[in-house]
Amino acid sequence: MAHSFQTGEHLPHNRPEGDPPDPQGLPRQRAGVTPQMHGRFPDFDVMAHREHWDPVTRRTLEERVAQVPACRFFDEREQRTLGAFLDVVLAQDSEPRIPVLQMVDKKMADGKLDGYRFDDMPPDPETWKRVARHLDGFAERSDAEQHEVVRRFSGGELDWDDLNVSRAWSVVMRGALSEFYSHPWAFNEIGFRGPAYPRGYMRRNMGPTGVDPDEPQEAFGLDPVRDLQQRSA
Repeated sequence: MAHSFQTGEHLPHNRPEGDPPDPQGLPRQRAGVTPQMHGRFPDFDVMAHREHWDPVTRRTLEERVAQVPACRFFDEREQRTLGAFLDVVLAQDSEPRIPVLQMVDKKMADGKLDGYRFDDMPPDPETWKRVARHLDGFAERSDAEQHEVVRRFSGGELDWDDLNVSRAWSVVMRGALSEFYSHPWAFNEIGFRGPAYPRGYMRRNMGPTGVDPDEPQEAFGLDPVRDLQQRSA
């Protein structure tokens, strides 16, 4: 049974130092895979819907799960540093983990970039390299030290003379999050049913009749919508 969330203990301002909520409070995943095998949709597996996708999409997502690319862009030292950094910022503290480092590495190695960048920043591959150099030793720091570095990085408080720190944070987080949420395990975590083509979605109107027949059901110890309505009546 998941937490009820009735007391609001999961909200950022109600947690020490704004730490993320403990995923152990969510139910164990029973179908498919999610990061750390906890999630709000324990009986949902997006890959069970693969027969509804067109062949190209199906092959792409199947390969994303089954074929983790080897690193070709980052060297071993950079992999150790950035791997630890990405685990912290994405709250992936145990297996299974989405292989975000390898996915970013492939994107950088293949040169398939976003097609735009800040005018005062180097190309994204060079930005990632410089961030790895500035964070060197991150993997060897304590948990508290790592979180402090991430806090200062996100707030633009680090002093890097060759890189705009705030923009660097934006670049690496854009890259990390886009790769994370392109993975089917992340689809399972957020209850995203995957590509709408060619099957499409239906019942988009509000209310009980607006639930799609295949929409995954969240597992709450307490229905948050009903609870809010009752408490505000």
